[in-house]
Amino acid sequence: MRITKRTNLAMRVLMYCGVNADRLVTKAEISGRCNTSENHLAQVINQLGQLGYLHTQRGRNGGLMLARPMSEIVVGQVFRDVEAGVPVAECFADVDNSCPLVDACRLRLALGDAVEAFYSHLDGITLDSLVCGNGALETMLTSFSCRTPAES
Repeated sequence: MRITKRTNLAMRVLMYCGVNADRLVTKAEISGRCNTSENHLAQVINQLGQLGYLHTQRGRNGGLMLARPMSEIVVGQVFRDVEAGVPVAECFADVDNSCPLVDACRLRLALGDAVEAFYSHLDGITLDSLVCGNGALETMLTSFSCRTPAES
């Protein structure tokens, strides 16, 4: 199974916000630390905001932060929400499905079961289990530019 770039970015954004939960973060910060363009991030941030994972604040002092506790953000649900509508294979698509085997294919059933097992496994993982106590991640995602030398 391969996750989409959008889901990968969504998880990066959520982890970045989790590591920096004590303040608003900016799209530019995330872009710099997570090696992605601000344009791609804008779309992902908008979607995560609409889904209720992020609180966004516009304006000069704006930014974003988690909209709920990390313990309530379940990775499997994030994947389902962000990848909603993205078929795992052509035969799962409502439109543009040209596979002639759809009505007799057992592979489709096996793939459906595998995808559900994948999501079910991720349902046991919360954002806090990815972030809390992960010193290496914190070092990578903490923005030192906003801190005074005494805080670093």
